[in-house]
Amino acid sequence: MRTENPFASLADAFSRGAGRLRPPQWLVQEMQHRLVLFLNHVLQQEPQAMERLAGQSGRVVRVAWRDFWMQLAVTPAGLCELAPDAGHDLLVEVAGASPFELGRDLARGVRPAIRIAGDVDFAAEVNWLVDHVRWDAEEDLSRLVGDAPAHALAAMGQSLARALRRFAGGAAGRNGDRP
Repeated sequence: MRTENPFASLADAFSRGAGRLRPPQWLVQEMQHRLVLFLNHVLQQEPQAMERLAGQSGRVVRVAWRDFWMQLAVTPAGLCELAPDAGHDLLVEVAGASPFELGRDLARGVRPAIRIAGDVDFAAEVNWLVDHVRWDAEEDLSRLVGDAPAHALAAMGQSLARALRRFAGGAAGRNGDRP
């Protein structure tokens, strides 16, 4: 029996319309600034990550997906800042075509396909960060609501994430089985 993905037509419509829709430049810049603040917040929770990045001070990585990109420079403190479009040491291109595919892959715990070009040593440090640095959302939440409620909310979120991964993995398996 052939089963259709209920989100396939929505993803197709988004992909067709996304070529014409562009967010305003001020919104893109604001989102980039917020992302840099978040990345630095996560890095500050991991002193070893900051030490490793400090050794790459001045290096610039360009992260790109479709028509969107941003360049991040490593500061002497081991944090990130936005860099102007004046060249880069490392290019990281996310190959996922649609945000729905990226979301599905991330929900399944699968890393999106990427293409990396540039300095090998810098790429190794960035890969180490991706593999070892995680945001401790429960710790941040405990500062707002206390330890016990934060732990309960985190457990609920992890349970929801597991259910979403099972659903996404099951849907991908059913859609891949065509007679």
